[in-house]
Amino acid sequence: MDPNADFSPSAAALTAGAAVAPAHPTEPANLTDLANPAEHANPAERILSVAYELFSRRGIRDVGVNELIERSGVAKATFYRHFPSKDSLVLAFLERRDRQWTVDAILTEARRRGSTPVEQLLAIFDVFGDWFQRDDFEACSFVNVLLEMGPAHPLGQASIDYLARIRGHIQALAEEAGLVRAEEFARSCQILMKGSIISATEGDWLAAQRAQQMAVWLIEHHRA
Repeated sequence: MDPNADFSPSAAALTAGAAVAPAHPTEPANLTDLANPAEHANPAERILSVAYELFSRRGIRDVGVNELIERSGVAKATFYRHFPSKDSLVLAFLERRDRQWTVDAILTEARRRGSTPVEQLLAIFDVFGDWFQRDDFEACSFVNVLLEMGPAHPLGQASIDYLARIRGHIQALAEEAGLVRAEEFARSCQILMKGSIISATEGDWLAAQRAQQMAVWLIEHHRA
């Protein structure tokens, strides 16, 4: 079987693996430093832990099913019992990424660092700044998968949905801060977030600070 040939899954296959429990990092900014998969007794968890590391670093098409099976230490039949297609595993990876990256590493840490909603909005870029300095900085998987697979592909559409969730979190913070046109603010702020990630990928390690300064101006523009 061609390890990369299963990119047209059925609807059932696309939703398989969504029930796998997400992991929560012990260190908010540590996005890919997962426990050794061999330590996990659950084969599905071993597979997903390996997939998280490989997909976040190398993308989707470059990682084949055979490599995932070998790195996970499971039989092929075991792999397909838990994840009927490669796409179903990617969807489980995106779900975990949302919980581990969006919620735990970024939003929860930003809320911890800021005492007011405005401070928490700006703290997102402080968290980004720390993340950009890490040796394992791997950019945004949702953007990466969207660009790799395209918006018409189910995995691209799933990435769009997760990006919309991020925007929803930003909008909620903007509403807490009493900003006007909160949805418009969230879209503009997310542009700054995405742009800073791309700039950091290019090697601009001050991208977060630059984006934060623009976020200050944006907040002032949306004050009542």
